[in-house]
Amino acid sequence: MAPLADLYHLTMAYGHWRAGRHRAPAAAELFFRRGPFGGALALAAGLAQGLRCLRAFRFSAADVAYLRSVLPATMEDAFFDYLATLDASEVTVSAVPEGSVVFARVPFLQVKGPLLVVQLLETTLLCLVNYASLVATNASRFRLLAGPDVKLMEIGLRRAQGPDGALSASKYSYIGGFDCTSNVLAGKLYGIPVRGTIAHSFIMSFTSLEEVQPREVAPLEGGEPVDLPALAESWLRRVCELLQTPPEKANRGELAAFVSYAITFPQDFQGLLDTYCVKRSGLPNFCAVALALHQLGYRAIGVRLDSGDLAQQSKEIRRVLRACGAHFGVPWFETIPIAVSNDISEQSLEEFSREGSEINVIGVGTNLVTCPLQPSLGCVYKLVEVNGSPCLKLTEDEEKMTIPGIKMIYRLYDAAGHPFMDLMALEEEPSPRAGQELAVRVLGRLGESSKVVPTTVEPLQRTYFRDGQVCEPLPTLPEVRSHAQASLGLLSPAHRRLREPQPYPVAVTERLHRLLTELRQATQ
Repeated sequence: MAPLADLYHLTMAYGHWRAGRHRAPAAAELFFRRGPFGGALALAAGLAQGLRCLRAFRFSAADVAYLRSVLPATMEDAFFDYLATLDASEVTVSAVPEGSVVFARVPFLQVKGPLLVVQLLETTLLCLVNYASLVATNASRFRLLAGPDVKLMEIGLRRAQGPDGALSASKYSYIGGFDCTSNVLAGKLYGIPVRGTIAHSFIMSFTSLEEVQPREVAPLEGGEPVDLPALAESWLRRVCELLQTPPEKANRGELAAFVSYAITFPQDFQGLLDTYCVKRSGLPNFCAVALALHQLGYRAIGVRLDSGDLAQQSKEIRRVLRACGAHFGVPWFETIPIAVSNDISEQSLEEFSREGSEINVIGVGTNLVTCPLQPSLGCVYKLVEVNGSPCLKLTEDEEKMTIPGIKMIYRLYDAAGHPFMDLMALEEEPSPRAGQELAVRVLGRLGESSKVVPTTVEPLQRTYFRDGQVCEPLPTLPEVRSHAQASLGLLSPAHRRLREPQPYPVAVTERLHRLLTELRQATQ
């Protein structure tokens, strides 16, 4: 992965090497400047993948040969020989645990090592962290809107930006709170639960019950196989009588598709209701087949809608399922899960909540994996120290000004257990203590000093990579997912809300503020 870099990193590397500065100790930090999607926070993701790339960081002979062919011919051969020896054995990486809530301007990954290597890692780490954190954050927003009880299914494989984007979306949306994916390869690679329903094409491929083969299903508890098409037809007449809808309006091809699927998967039968007409065809046909299966000891596992007014239809479907369950003495029928899809967005979930829908499962694709509301998180990677001297990028735009020096990050909690501020301190400063009055300067209001007294203080960073190896046990994907939900759950509702959240204060210590002021004055 070493060549996964922008070309200018190689030309700058040569400049450092020519000047004899390539081994100067340096430190860089990775952070974003503004909360994504108009919110206050993001979820940090991509750390494990970044660490794997660090462990394998080397230029192969083929890499070096290619670089010789594209870099200026005036570059010395000894530089390419040096590149062939590079690895990350002198690099140290500290970061917040993957899945943690992070805020704008707060570094959530820190890299120390030789200047040349620290700079070469910039694009690789940004590439691995930017999208991962963005899609995990996007997923967390869908989870917050859906609430804890609705199942969320990621179905964006066909809409994603290529196979790599699709696999990343499946992995990091799971971290953000989704329950499962339709992506089979993601399930295999990452152990994410894989789920699926049935497509319109399967239903459209049938025209009559005569096409159903085989035709029989054995009862769950054993016994003689039963002709399911005939049994379903008899139930269809009873269902249509209850619903006061003409049986001839129910599409026979759709009924055949449902029966064929039920024969194939009697313990996993589910129906897609909107290929034709939900009310007159899809729902009666589903109920008929589900009740026929029930007579043989099986339970249908759900229905899906993919068009129309999903919230309103879900309520109508639930009413019919309850009526069938009560009339035919099948209590579980009224709890059959209702799944929906069809270009689901944050606005869709808000409408479902407002209208009081009966939806149990939501499939989200395009608006999850492509992050159309904000296509990039905008993470940056900035030098903060070289050769023991703090670095500062000075600009008239305070938001783009960097905070110099190698730093420790602390999260301060109030008496209710909610975080109320993140505090940056120089690495050599004593750690703040719970109950201690702290003098701080809040970013955006650096001209005034404030006093805060935290009830609890949490150091956010851990050292994950040292001497060329991962030195901290990495959590499993389900553990990262649980940590993300716990981290979100600690926030106060005002900071967690998706629309116009209360700004979350990020501050620096007085000592760090003095350093910043001195460097600004010296630079000006």
